[in-house]
Amino acid sequence: MTMPGTSRKSAAWQSVSRHVILLLAAFGMLYPLIWMAASSFKPDNMIFTQPSLIPSVWDFSNYASGWHALRVDFTTFYKNSFLISALAVIGNLMACSLTAYAFARLNFRFRRFWFAMMMGTLMLPYHVTLVPQYILFLNLGWVNTYLPLIVPRFLAVDAFFIFLMVQFFRGIPREIDEAAIMDGCGPWRIYWRIMLPLSTPVLATAAIFSFIWTYDDFLAPLIYLNDMRQYTVPLALRAFIDSSGGESLYGEMFAMSTLSLLPVFLVFLAFQRLIIRGVALGALKR
Repeated sequence: MTMPGTSRKSAAWQSVSRHVILLLAAFGMLYPLIWMAASSFKPDNMIFTQPSLIPSVWDFSNYASGWHALRVDFTTFYKNSFLISALAVIGNLMACSLTAYAFARLNFRFRRFWFAMMMGTLMLPYHVTLVPQYILFLNLGWVNTYLPLIVPRFLAVDAFFIFLMVQFFRGIPREIDEAAIMDGCGPWRIYWRIMLPLSTPVLATAAIFSFIWTYDDFLAPLIYLNDMRQYTVPLALRAFIDSSGGESLYGEMFAMSTLSLLPVFLVFLAFQRLIIRGVALGALKR
């Protein structure tokens, strides 16, 4: 027979061991970020020679010099990133919510077929469509502009957000639609007056993910943008590395990399409850 005190001690030790394992795993995941932030306060000649996370010499000049180290200062890069991200959020919310409403509520021919085709695009790697898209935008004269990064967002190209919203819309009772139709509302008024106000959690989730993914995107701006004045923050960080073998500004790069993470962290910390709620509701509702 197990004594009550023994079982309590065993449960306490299990709880402590689980927390220790989780803390070690969290430190392992966060170590690269901690190392980057610590290296941003070191002189260049100590970044790769001093193993300690705590700098022996604190150099705060990397932040000031890194902001103006390139031909264009980082104010321009942040403006470009926020502009593209904001327009991408607006486009995704408008186009994906309209498409999701059509799949979830309207009856039209081959609806199941087109929904299956849309879901099939989730399994296509981005690299499969990269060359055809580039040729299309090149023929349209959109290369070296923001249009390839913005216009597709207004055409409902993000199937993940459509699927998330479809699942959420299907969970809203159809009796609300029927009551609105009896009051003389058409599909547009039902979408605008009823569906959107009831869908705040999933819309917030889509907006947050859209902002983070667009802000962090490196490949698409690398392909379509050539002028440094049009660079986004990820492209500007790459410009600190001299590919020709010359001097690379590692201290300034780590300082700007640390600053570049702040918008993403702030958005996630401010809206993490909406992210979890929107994903949970979108995944569980039928």
